[in-house]
Amino acid sequence: MTLDTSNYKGVRDFYPEEMFIQDYITSVWHDVMQSFGYEHYSASILEAAEIYEGKTSDEIVSEQTYTFTDRGERRVTLRPEMTPSVTRMVAKKQRELAFPLRWYSIPNVFRYERPQKGRLREHWQLNADIFGIDSIEAEAELIQISHQIMIKFGLTESDFVVRINDREILENVIKELGLNKENKKDFLKLLDKKDKVEDFNEKMEKLIGRPFDLVIEPNSKITKLTEKLNKRGITNIVYDPMLVRGFDYYTGIVFEVFDTNPENRRSVFGGGRYDTLMELFGGQKVPTIGFGMGDVMIKEILQSRGLLPKNVSGSHLYIANINSESFDYSVNLANEIRKNGIDVVVDFSEKKIGDQIKTADRKNIPLVLFVGPDEVKNESFKIKNIVSKDEVELDRDEIIEFVKKSITG
Repeated sequence: MTLDTSNYKGVRDFYPEEMFIQDYITSVWHDVMQSFGYEHYSASILEAAEIYEGKTSDEIVSEQTYTFTDRGERRVTLRPEMTPSVTRMVAKKQRELAFPLRWYSIPNVFRYERPQKGRLREHWQLNADIFGIDSIEAEAELIQISHQIMIKFGLTESDFVVRINDREILENVIKELGLNKENKKDFLKLLDKKDKVEDFNEKMEKLIGRPFDLVIEPNSKITKLTEKLNKRGITNIVYDPMLVRGFDYYTGIVFEVFDTNPENRRSVFGGGRYDTLMELFGGQKVPTIGFGMGDVMIKEILQSRGLLPKNVSGSHLYIANINSESFDYSVNLANEIRKNGIDVVVDFSEKKIGDQIKTADRKNIPLVLFVGPDEVKNESFKIKNIVSKDEVELDRDEIIEFVKKSITG
Protein backbone atom coordinates (compact mmCIF):
# COMPACT_ATOMS: atom_id res chain seq x y z
CA MET A 1 0.00 0.00 0.00
CA THR A 2 1.31 3.45 -0.95
CA LEU A 3 0.79 6.02 1.79
CA ASP A 4 -0.73 9.39 0.96
CA THR A 5 1.79 12.24 1.11
CA SER A 6 -0.86 14.83 2.01
CA ASN A 7 -0.67 16.29 5.51
CA TYR A 8 -3.60 16.39 7.90
CA LYS A 9 -6.14 19.03 6.88
CA GLY A 10 -5.48 22.43 8.43
CA VAL A 11 -1.87 21.80 9.52
CA ARG A 12 1.41 22.60 7.80
CA ASP A 13 4.69 21.09 6.71
CA PHE A 14 7.62 23.50 6.93
CA TYR A 15 10.03 22.93 4.06
CA PRO A 16 13.30 24.88 4.41
CA GLU A 17 11.97 27.95 2.57
CA GLU A 18 8.88 28.04 4.82
CA MET A 19 11.00 27.33 7.88
CA PHE A 20 13.17 30.31 7.00
CA ILE A 21 10.09 32.59 7.26
CA GLN A 22 8.94 30.85 10.44
CA ASP A 23 12.34 31.30 12.04
CA TYR A 24 12.27 34.98 11.08
CA ILE A 25 8.88 35.51 12.75
CA THR A 26 9.89 33.73 15.94
CA SER A 27 13.25 35.53 16.02
CA VAL A 28 11.45 38.90 16.07
CA TRP A 29 9.23 37.64 18.89
CA HIS A 30 12.24 36.45 20.90
CA ASP A 31 14.17 39.68 20.31
CA VAL A 32 11.37 42.00 21.42
CA MET A 33 10.31 39.94 24.44
CA GLN A 34 13.85 39.57 25.71
CA SER A 35 14.54 43.28 25.16
CA PHE A 36 11.78 43.94 27.74
CA GLY A 37 13.28 41.42 30.17
CA TYR A 38 10.72 38.63 29.75
CA GLU A 39 11.73 35.06 30.63
CA HIS A 40 11.15 32.18 28.24
CA TYR A 41 9.20 29.10 29.41
CA SER A 42 7.41 26.13 27.84
CA ALA A 43 5.00 23.27 28.64
CA SER A 44 3.65 20.10 27.05
CA ILE A 45 0.96 20.31 24.38
CA LEU A 46 -1.02 17.74 26.41
CA GLU A 47 -3.21 18.99 29.26
CA ALA A 48 -6.00 17.54 31.37
CA ALA A 49 -9.27 18.40 29.60
CA GLU A 50 -10.84 19.92 32.72
CA ILE A 51 -8.47 22.90 32.83
CA TYR A 52 -10.30 24.35 29.80
CA GLU A 53 -13.85 23.54 30.82
CA GLY A 54 -15.52 26.56 32.36
CA LYS A 55 -12.41 28.67 31.89
CA THR A 56 -12.05 29.04 28.12
CA SER A 57 -14.93 30.02 25.79
CA ASP A 58 -17.75 27.47 25.48
CA GLU A 59 -17.35 27.45 21.69
CA ILE A 60 -13.69 26.44 21.87
CA VAL A 61 -14.28 23.73 24.48
CA SER A 62 -17.39 22.18 22.93
CA GLU A 63 -16.59 22.57 19.24
CA GLN A 64 -12.89 23.13 18.67
CA THR A 65 -10.74 21.12 21.08
CA TYR A 66 -8.95 17.91 20.23
CA THR A 67 -9.90 15.85 23.28
CA PHE A 68 -9.46 12.11 23.77
CA THR A 69 -9.29 9.46 26.50
CA ASP A 70 -5.84 8.00 27.04
CA ARG A 71 -5.02 4.41 28.06
CA GLY A 72 -5.30 5.36 31.71
CA GLU A 73 -8.90 6.53 31.13
CA ARG A 74 -7.86 10.17 31.58
CA ARG A 75 -9.44 12.85 29.37
CA VAL A 76 -6.65 14.71 27.60
CA THR A 77 -6.73 17.78 25.34
CA LEU A 78 -4.23 19.13 22.84
CA ARG A 79 -3.93 22.70 24.16
CA PRO A 80 -6.07 25.19 22.22
CA GLU A 81 -4.40 28.12 24.01
CA MET A 82 -1.58 28.71 26.50
CA THR A 83 -3.16 30.82 29.25
CA PRO A 84 -4.59 27.95 31.36
CA SER A 85 -1.25 26.12 31.11
CA VAL A 86 0.88 29.02 32.29
CA THR A 87 -1.63 29.83 35.04
CA ARG A 88 -1.44 26.20 36.21
CA MET A 89 2.36 26.38 36.21
CA VAL A 90 2.43 29.60 38.24
CA ALA A 91 -0.19 28.31 40.71
CA LYS A 92 1.85 25.13 41.20
CA LYS A 93 4.93 27.05 42.38
CA GLN A 94 3.30 30.27 43.53
CA ARG A 95 5.12 30.38 46.89
CA GLU A 96 8.52 29.83 45.27
CA LEU A 97 8.29 32.43 42.52
CA ALA A 98 9.51 36.04 42.75
CA PHE A 99 6.67 38.26 41.60
CA PRO A 100 6.07 40.15 39.43
CA LEU A 101 6.67 37.59 36.71
CA ARG A 102 7.25 38.54 33.10
CA TRP A 103 7.03 35.33 31.09
CA TYR A 104 6.67 34.46 27.42
CA SER A 105 6.38 31.30 25.35
CA ILE A 106 5.94 30.32 21.69
CA PRO A 107 3.73 27.22 21.86
CA ASN A 108 2.07 25.11 19.17
CA VAL A 109 -1.72 25.25 19.74
CA PHE A 110 -4.58 23.27 18.18
CA ARG A 111 -8.22 24.00 17.40
CA TYR A 112 -10.60 21.91 15.33
CA GLU A 113 -12.16 24.56 13.13
CA ARG A 114 -12.77 25.12 9.44
CA PRO A 115 -9.46 26.10 7.80
CA GLN A 116 -9.74 29.53 6.19
CA LYS A 117 -7.70 32.64 5.52
CA GLY A 118 -5.74 33.45 8.65
CA ARG A 119 -6.99 30.37 10.53
CA LEU A 120 -5.72 26.81 10.55
CA ARG A 121 -6.19 23.86 12.88
CA GLU A 122 -2.79 24.42 14.39
CA HIS A 123 -0.49 27.38 14.65
CA TRP A 124 2.42 28.75 16.62
CA GLN A 125 1.64 31.59 18.95
CA LEU A 126 3.59 34.12 20.98
CA ASN A 127 2.16 34.27 24.49
CA ALA A 128 3.27 37.02 26.88
CA ASP A 129 2.01 37.48 30.44
CA ILE A 130 2.67 39.66 33.48
CA PHE A 131 1.76 38.16 36.86
CA GLY A 132 1.64 40.38 39.94
CA ILE A 133 1.05 43.97 38.76
CA ASP A 134 -2.37 45.38 39.70
CA SER A 135 -2.20 48.66 37.80
CA ILE A 136 -2.55 49.79 34.21
CA GLU A 137 1.24 49.93 34.03
CA ALA A 138 0.98 46.24 33.11
CA GLU A 139 -1.58 46.95 30.37
CA ALA A 140 0.56 49.79 29.07
CA GLU A 141 3.68 47.62 28.95
CA LEU A 142 2.04 44.74 27.08
CA ILE A 143 0.39 47.10 24.58
CA GLN A 144 3.76 48.80 24.11
CA ILE A 145 5.33 45.39 23.46
CA SER A 146 2.56 44.54 20.97
CA HIS A 147 3.15 47.85 19.22
CA GLN A 148 6.93 47.32 19.20
CA ILE A 149 6.56 43.86 17.63
CA MET A 150 4.52 45.29 14.75
CA ILE A 151 7.07 48.07 14.20
CA LYS A 152 9.94 45.55 14.37
CA PHE A 153 8.25 43.61 11.55
CA GLY A 154 8.41 46.77 9.41
CA LEU A 155 4.82 47.96 9.82
CA THR A 156 3.94 51.59 10.56
CA GLU A 157 1.26 53.04 12.82
CA SER A 158 -0.93 53.64 9.76
CA ASP A 159 -0.94 49.87 9.10
CA PHE A 160 -2.73 48.98 12.34
CA VAL A 161 -4.66 50.33 15.30
CA VAL A 162 -4.81 49.10 18.87
CA ARG A 163 -8.39 48.80 20.06
CA ILE A 164 -9.00 48.90 23.81
CA ASN A 165 -12.00 48.35 26.07
CA ASP A 166 -12.75 47.41 29.68
CA ARG A 167 -14.88 44.37 30.56
CA GLU A 168 -16.17 46.37 33.54
CA ILE A 169 -17.82 48.76 31.06
CA LEU A 170 -19.54 45.84 29.38
CA GLU A 171 -20.68 44.46 32.75
CA ASN A 172 -22.33 47.81 33.52
CA VAL A 173 -24.08 47.76 30.13
CA ILE A 174 -25.36 44.24 30.82
CA LYS A 175 -26.76 45.38 34.17
CA GLU A 176 -28.49 48.34 32.53
CA LEU A 177 -30.04 46.03 29.95
CA GLY A 178 -31.23 43.66 32.68
CA LEU A 179 -29.87 40.57 30.92
CA ASN A 180 -29.96 37.22 32.71
CA LYS A 181 -26.99 34.85 32.80
CA GLU A 182 -27.90 33.06 29.55
CA ASN A 183 -28.71 36.25 27.66
CA LYS A 184 -25.48 37.81 28.94
CA LYS A 185 -23.51 34.96 27.39
CA ASP A 186 -25.36 35.35 24.07
CA PHE A 187 -24.91 39.12 24.20
CA LEU A 188 -21.12 38.88 24.64
CA LYS A 189 -20.83 36.15 22.02
CA LEU A 190 -22.76 38.25 19.48
CA LEU A 191 -20.66 41.34 20.26
CA ASP A 192 -17.48 39.33 19.80
CA LYS A 193 -18.62 38.29 16.31
CA LYS A 194 -20.03 41.68 15.29
CA ASP A 195 -17.68 42.04 12.31
CA LYS A 196 -18.65 38.62 10.96
CA VAL A 197 -22.46 38.77 11.40
CA GLU A 198 -24.32 40.48 8.53
CA ASP A 199 -27.61 40.99 10.41
CA PHE A 200 -25.91 42.05 13.66
CA ASN A 201 -28.32 44.89 14.48
CA GLU A 202 -31.41 42.74 13.92
CA LYS A 203 -30.08 39.91 16.08
CA MET A 204 -29.00 42.31 18.81
CA GLU A 205 -32.37 44.05 18.88
CA LYS A 206 -34.12 40.70 19.16
CA LEU A 207 -31.84 39.71 22.03
CA ILE A 208 -32.04 42.89 24.14
CA GLY A 209 -35.58 43.96 23.16
CA ARG A 210 -34.65 47.31 21.66
CA PRO A 211 -32.28 48.87 19.12
CA PHE A 212 -28.66 48.65 20.17
CA ASP A 213 -27.93 52.38 20.00
CA LEU A 214 -26.27 52.86 23.37
CA VAL A 215 -23.68 55.60 23.77
CA ILE A 216 -20.98 54.05 25.92
CA GLU A 217 -18.43 56.52 27.25
CA PRO A 218 -14.91 55.43 28.22
CA ASN A 219 -14.20 55.15 31.93
CA SER A 220 -11.28 56.76 33.73
CA LYS A 221 -9.16 53.62 33.32
CA ILE A 222 -9.49 53.75 29.51
CA THR A 223 -8.75 57.48 29.46
CA LYS A 224 -5.69 57.11 31.68
CA LEU A 225 -4.33 54.17 29.67
CA THR A 226 -4.75 56.06 26.39
CA GLU A 227 -2.96 59.12 27.77
CA LYS A 228 -0.14 56.96 29.13
CA LEU A 229 0.39 55.24 25.78
CA ASN A 230 0.28 58.54 23.90
CA LYS A 231 3.08 59.81 26.17
CA ARG A 232 5.13 56.78 25.12
CA GLY A 233 4.73 57.71 21.46
CA ILE A 234 1.93 55.24 20.69
CA THR A 235 -0.81 57.27 19.02
CA ASN A 236 -2.86 54.67 17.14
CA ILE A 237 -5.05 53.79 20.15
CA VAL A 238 -8.82 53.54 19.62
CA TYR A 239 -11.49 53.08 22.28
CA ASP A 240 -13.94 50.40 21.12
CA PRO A 241 -16.85 49.95 23.57
CA MET A 242 -17.98 46.80 21.74
CA LEU A 243 -14.63 44.99 21.95
CA VAL A 244 -15.15 41.77 23.91
CA ARG A 245 -12.37 39.25 23.21
CA GLY A 246 -13.77 35.73 23.31
CA PHE A 247 -12.37 34.16 26.47
CA ASP A 248 -14.62 33.93 29.50
CA TYR A 249 -11.81 34.57 31.99
CA TYR A 250 -11.14 38.22 31.07
CA THR A 251 -11.95 40.56 33.96
CA GLY A 252 -10.72 44.04 32.98
CA ILE A 253 -8.92 45.78 30.13
CA VAL A 254 -9.00 43.91 26.81
CA PHE A 255 -7.21 44.95 23.64
CA GLU A 256 -6.62 43.84 20.09
CA VAL A 257 -4.33 44.89 17.26
CA PHE A 258 -6.45 45.49 14.16
CA ASP A 259 -5.25 45.55 10.54
CA THR A 260 -6.22 48.76 8.69
CA ASN A 261 -5.71 47.29 5.21
CA PRO A 262 -9.10 47.81 3.43
CA GLU A 263 -8.82 44.28 2.02
CA ASN A 264 -8.11 42.68 5.40
CA ARG A 265 -9.90 44.68 8.10
CA ARG A 266 -9.72 42.18 10.92
CA SER A 267 -8.17 41.46 14.28
CA VAL A 268 -4.54 40.34 14.14
CA PHE A 269 -4.13 39.41 17.81
CA GLY A 270 -5.09 40.58 21.27
CA GLY A 271 -5.29 39.92 24.96
CA GLY A 272 -6.52 41.22 28.27
CA ARG A 273 -6.53 41.11 32.06
CA TYR A 274 -7.56 37.93 33.86
CA ASP A 275 -7.18 38.44 37.61
CA THR A 276 -9.18 35.46 38.91
CA LEU A 277 -7.99 32.48 36.85
CA MET A 278 -5.27 31.55 39.36
CA GLU A 279 -7.90 30.88 42.06
CA LEU A 280 -9.40 28.08 39.97
CA PHE A 281 -6.15 26.15 40.45
CA GLY A 282 -6.20 26.64 44.22
CA GLY A 283 -3.73 29.47 44.16
CA GLN A 284 -4.06 32.88 45.73
CA LYS A 285 -5.45 35.67 43.58
CA VAL A 286 -2.71 37.24 41.43
CA PRO A 287 -3.41 40.18 39.10
CA THR A 288 -2.50 39.02 35.60
CA ILE A 289 -2.63 40.26 32.03
CA GLY A 290 -1.44 38.66 28.81
CA PHE A 291 -1.79 38.42 25.04
CA GLY A 292 -1.37 35.84 22.29
CA MET A 293 -0.15 36.50 18.73
CA GLY A 294 -0.41 33.79 16.05
CA ASP A 295 2.09 33.19 13.26
CA VAL A 296 -0.46 32.52 10.50
CA MET A 297 -2.11 35.94 10.62
CA ILE A 298 1.08 37.95 11.03
CA LYS A 299 2.63 36.10 8.08
CA GLU A 300 -0.35 37.02 5.87
CA ILE A 301 -0.16 40.67 6.91
CA LEU A 302 3.56 40.88 6.23
CA GLN A 303 3.15 39.10 2.91
CA SER A 304 0.35 41.46 1.80
CA ARG A 305 2.68 44.41 2.38
CA GLY A 306 5.81 42.85 0.89
CA LEU A 307 7.54 42.74 4.27
CA LEU A 308 8.56 39.08 4.39
CA PRO A 309 12.33 38.59 4.03
CA LYS A 310 13.66 36.83 0.98
CA ASN A 311 14.82 33.29 1.57
CA VAL A 312 18.60 33.39 1.86
CA SER A 313 20.85 30.44 2.48
CA GLY A 314 21.90 29.46 5.94
CA SER A 315 25.39 28.83 4.54
CA HIS A 316 28.07 31.16 3.20
CA LEU A 317 30.40 28.83 1.31
CA TYR A 318 29.99 25.66 -0.76
CA ILE A 319 33.02 23.40 -1.31
CA ALA A 320 32.79 21.52 -4.61
CA ASN A 321 35.08 18.49 -4.98
CA ILE A 322 36.62 17.39 -8.27
CA ASN A 323 36.57 13.78 -7.05
CA SER A 324 36.37 11.73 -3.85
CA GLU A 325 40.12 11.81 -3.26
CA SER A 326 39.84 15.35 -1.92
CA PHE A 327 36.94 14.69 0.50
CA ASP A 328 39.07 14.42 3.65
CA TYR A 329 41.06 17.51 2.73
CA SER A 330 37.85 19.46 2.09
CA VAL A 331 36.40 18.44 5.44
CA ASN A 332 39.50 19.61 7.29
CA LEU A 333 39.51 22.86 5.33
CA ALA A 334 35.80 23.39 6.10
CA ASN A 335 36.38 22.78 9.81
CA GLU A 336 39.14 25.39 9.85
CA ILE A 337 36.88 27.94 8.09
CA ARG A 338 33.93 27.22 10.41
CA LYS A 339 36.02 28.17 13.45
CA ASN A 340 35.87 31.72 12.11
CA GLY A 341 32.05 31.93 12.13
CA ILE A 342 31.57 30.96 8.49
CA ASP A 343 28.96 28.34 7.57
CA VAL A 344 30.26 25.78 5.07
CA VAL A 345 28.69 22.92 3.10
CA VAL A 346 30.91 20.20 1.59
CA ASP A 347 29.63 18.37 -1.51
CA PHE A 348 30.22 14.58 -1.40
CA SER A 349 27.99 13.76 -4.39
CA GLU A 350 30.80 13.14 -6.94
CA LYS A 351 28.64 14.94 -9.51
CA LYS A 352 30.15 17.03 -12.27
CA ILE A 353 31.43 20.43 -11.11
CA GLY A 354 28.74 22.17 -13.17
CA ASP A 355 26.04 20.23 -11.36
CA GLN A 356 27.59 21.03 -7.98
CA ILE A 357 27.51 24.73 -8.86
CA LYS A 358 23.83 24.39 -9.78
CA THR A 359 23.14 22.77 -6.40
CA ALA A 360 24.83 25.66 -4.59
CA ASP A 361 22.84 28.12 -6.69
CA ARG A 362 19.52 26.42 -5.89
CA LYS A 363 20.38 26.60 -2.19
CA ASN A 364 21.24 30.31 -2.52
CA ILE A 365 24.80 29.77 -1.32
CA PRO A 366 26.73 32.71 -2.80
CA LEU A 367 30.30 31.36 -2.92
CA VAL A 368 31.70 28.11 -4.32
CA LEU A 369 35.25 26.95 -3.61
CA PHE A 370 36.73 24.21 -5.82
CA VAL A 371 38.98 21.43 -4.44
CA GLY A 372 40.86 18.84 -6.50
CA PRO A 373 44.33 17.24 -6.65
CA ASP A 374 46.04 20.36 -8.09
CA GLU A 375 44.40 22.66 -5.53
CA VAL A 376 45.45 20.39 -2.66
CA LYS A 377 49.03 20.14 -3.98
CA ASN A 378 49.48 23.88 -4.54
CA GLU A 379 47.19 25.06 -1.71
CA SER A 380 45.72 27.55 -4.17
CA PHE A 381 41.95 27.62 -4.73
CA LYS A 382 39.44 29.25 -7.06
CA ILE A 383 36.33 30.78 -5.51
CA LYS A 384 33.35 31.67 -7.69
CA ASN A 385 30.69 34.22 -6.75
CA ILE A 386 27.48 32.72 -8.14
CA VAL A 387 25.63 36.04 -8.19
CA SER A 388 28.25 38.24 -9.88
CA LYS A 389 29.94 35.36 -11.77
CA ASP A 390 33.32 36.74 -10.64
CA GLU A 391 36.08 34.25 -9.91
CA VAL A 392 39.27 34.73 -7.92
CA GLU A 393 42.23 32.52 -7.06
CA LEU A 394 43.46 32.57 -3.47
CA ASP A 395 46.05 30.91 -1.28
CA ARG A 396 44.65 28.84 1.57
CA ASP A 397 45.47 31.46 4.20
CA GLU A 398 43.55 34.12 2.22
CA ILE A 399 40.23 32.24 2.03
CA ILE A 400 38.77 33.16 5.41
CA GLU A 401 39.37 36.92 5.05
CA PHE A 402 37.95 36.91 1.51
CA VAL A 403 34.78 35.08 2.52
CA LYS A 404 34.26 37.34 5.54
CA LYS A 405 34.53 40.46 3.37
CA SER A 406 32.18 38.93 0.78
CA ILE A 407 29.40 38.07 3.22
CA THR A 408 29.55 41.40 5.07
CA GLY A 409 29.93 43.62 2.05
